[in-house]
Amino acid sequence: MTTVEQLLKTKNAEIWSVAPQSTVYEALQMMAMKDVGAILVTDKGNLVGIFSERDYTRKLVLKGRFSKDTTVGEMMTRRVLCIEPHSTIEDCMALMTNKHIRHLPVLEDERLVGIVTIGDVVKQIISDHEFTIEQLGKYMSGEY
Repeated sequence: MTTVEQLLKTKNAEIWSVAPQSTVYEALQMMAMKDVGAILVTDKGNLVGIFSERDYTRKLVLKGRFSKDTTVGEMMTRRVLCIEPHSTIEDCMALMTNKHIRHLPVLEDERLVGIVTIGDVVKQIISDHEFTIEQLGKYMSGEY
C-alpha cells in the first residue's frame, strides 16, 4: 500500500499558504496563480486553517461580503482535518469521502510537510491498481 509520504515524494512538494490577515482577494489571487482550489492558512509557520473555493462561495459571496474588505481569518475553516505521512492512500480516500473534503494537509510531529488533494489520491489509487493488474498478468502468463 502506498503511503502519504511516498505520494508526497512524487508530486510538487511546495506548500502555498497565506496569513490570516491576508485579504480574501489576495488568497484568491494566489489560488488562481497556483491553479489550486484551496490554500493553507498559516501563522508563524503553524497551520491555523484552510481557505477553499467552497469557503469563498458559502461564507463570503452568499453573505454579501467583499473579498478586498474581508480577511482570510474571518472566512477560513478553522477545524482542519489532517493526515500523517505514514498513513495510507486508502486512509486518505476514506477520510476525504466520509468528511466530504478535497484537501488534506499532512502533518508530521505537528509540522506541516505537505498537502494531498483528492486528485492526487485518485491518481495514486489508479496507478497502484494498474501495477497490481500488470503483476497479475505476468503471474498468469508464467513470467514469474
